[in-house]
Amino acid sequence: MRYINEAGWDRAARVVLGVVLLALGWSGAVGGGWGVFLKIIGFVPLATGLAGWCPLYAVFRFRTNDTAKDHELVGIA
Repeated sequence: MRYINEAGWDRAARVVLGVVLLALGWSGAVGGGWGVFLKIIGFVPLATGLAGWCPLYAVFRFRTNDTAKDHELVGIA
């Protein structure tokens, strides 16, 4: 069973945001401490977007993907 708590648009936005943050950090467009910060933090939205699962969404029981099919997969009525 796969548990996906992100909708397609949410996943796409996260992947784009992650790529943009990583590009800014690694290209040298943003330097110093902020560049290092972007290099590190850029992996979070990229990874959650590719996986389709956000740990903060799970903690707060929030989902942007509310289809009945997904609820049936995880046994939620």
